[in-house]
Amino acid sequence: MKGNRLLKDYGLPLAAGVIVGVAALILTAMGNPKNMGFCIACFERDIAGALGLHSAAVVQYIRPEIIGMVLGAMIAAVAFKEFKAKAGSSPAVRFILGAFVMIGALVFLGCPLRMVIRLGGGDLTAVAALAGFIAGILVGIVFLKKGFSLGRAYPGRTAGGFALPGFMVLLLALLLFTPSLLKFSESGPGSLRAPLAIALIAGLVVGFIAQRSRLCMAGGMRDVFLLKDFTLLTGFLAIWVTVTIGNLILDSYKLSALSQPVAHSQYLWSFLGMALVGWGSILLGGCPLRQLILAGEGNGDSGVTIFGMIFGAAIAHNFGLAGSADSVVDGVYKVGGIKTPGMVAVGIGFIVLLVISLTHLPKKGD
Repeated sequence: MKGNRLLKDYGLPLAAGVIVGVAALILTAMGNPKNMGFCIACFERDIAGALGLHSAAVVQYIRPEIIGMVLGAMIAAVAFKEFKAKAGSSPAVRFILGAFVMIGALVFLGCPLRMVIRLGGGDLTAVAALAGFIAGILVGIVFLKKGFSLGRAYPGRTAGGFALPGFMVLLLALLLFTPSLLKFSESGPGSLRAPLAIALIAGLVVGFIAQRSRLCMAGGMRDVFLLKDFTLLTGFLAIWVTVTIGNLILDSYKLSALSQPVAHSQYLWSFLGMALVGWGSILLGGCPLRQLILAGEGNGDSGVTIFGMIFGAAIAHNFGLAGSADSVVDGVYKVGGIKTPGMVAVGIGFIVLLVISLTHLPKKGD
């Protein structure tokens, strides 16, 4: 009886984690950047570049994985009668939070999902990011306990719920039929990509299973600290284990804190960048992955958050806020990391999140 209960509670998140991990390994093997496979922040940044919102030539491409994830979540939500158009929960604030979550992620060079995938490749630079992510979540939980809320969302017209999925269909149409209107990287991470059909199918599968399992790393850690509930977190632990085993089998596991692909060794700023992501994700009610899934379910506020993240990516690369990877030039190891503008942006991000956290607490007498 107890075994059946455990299978019911943990079976779907564990299966989802294995599927996401396998998909990440396949995408990497088929051409995506190493230790990546999936990265919500990196891929949304690439989309911003492909649309000409920033001029960083090495990170420009319409990533089919993002399109597939939103559409896969929409298909699952419609099929299981969970698609509900709603919006109105502080959309402007969510846009700002989305922008700073993106800036924090690009300081680290990855979202929470890629952080786990990097750990699964032996990338020890991601350990500092994990510690920062947990620290940010704990700060967010403090405000949740004090009653923080961005307000409730209200039911809207069904057509409004399809706004972000419709935008994703438009991006796919541009990619398929009018690629000359877009920008494509010829070198760097943006030029490393799996075949379009495989990337799109992987996104659809991951979006579908993430919708059914409610995958969310920020939500999973929140539930552990608040409720002692490990259900959601097991999905990300499964991703970690799956990617680790896969990399060991493929002889691509490299346990090191140096010379990792698309990573830097400024550990303090990895910590602080992901602390910003963790705190912002708690205030938003979900990590970047979860925002895509919620938008696919018809949540217009999550759609606004995603547009905020795309805007944040444009700001990060137009103003030199994003981190740069370590590299080896002529046999000399060159440390990448964050420049002064990025450091200032992270500091401003913490101030903005603190103001939002304090101003959305219940007033006396409420």
